[in-house]
Amino acid sequence: MPAEPCALFLDVDGTLLPIAPRPQDVCVPPFLLSLLVDIQNRLEGALALVSGRCVDELDALFSPLRLSTAGVHGLQRRRASGDTATGGQEDVLKPLRQPLAGFAESHPGLLLEDKGLAMALHFRQAPELEDEAERMVTTLLRDSGAALELKRGKMVLEVKPKGANKGTAIAAFMDERPFRGRVPVFIGDDVTDEDGFETVNRLGGLSVKVGPADGLTKAAFRLQDEAAVHGWLTKFSADRTRV
Repeated sequence: MPAEPCALFLDVDGTLLPIAPRPQDVCVPPFLLSLLVDIQNRLEGALALVSGRCVDELDALFSPLRLSTAGVHGLQRRRASGDTATGGQEDVLKPLRQPLAGFAESHPGLLLEDKGLAMALHFRQAPELEDEAERMVTTLLRDSGAALELKRGKMVLEVKPKGANKGTAIAAFMDERPFRGRVPVFIGDDVTDEDGFETVNRLGGLSVKVGPADGLTKAAFRLQDEAAVHGWLTKFSADRTRV
């Protein structure tokens, strides 16, 4: 752990919280809320959530906390000041909404999550549909002609405007107070977190991948699971005798 003052960036699902069959099925335990408050205070506010969820959903999940937050893979960002910034336009997804909704409705087990700025097709409850779902999504993207991209995650296919990602969100935070001048630390678990790992590595920070040591990753370090993340955060908080 760097001795210098740190800026801490945390993914949510699969990192702070176990992944549930449906996004709405997760909840934040009280001890984690208390731990995040303690770390935020010790870091003088240099703590941010960096998630695929939208900011409003994260606020509801972590209520009553209102942390600095990057949502929808960097398309939304709330600064420490409370100001918000949004990248991308919802209307570029309009041609895909009805086809994706119809596809999900006609395939039991699929769940379509409309985040406004992005759409996520979950197949966790129907893993046998992964290939068919990916063919459907890639065909829609090819035919749309819009500036969209496909993000593959754990049992989910997500369509979003190009440009923003977790790495660009972290870089933007690092240009602002109270993050500026600190060593960035990012903990994430999924392929959608690799952009964040790359940015943190470039900035001389600490990148940590959650999960078994299989597959390629740009992260420099590993933690086994969410429980290990909680243990790491507890130790991190106790060791922050100075920020």
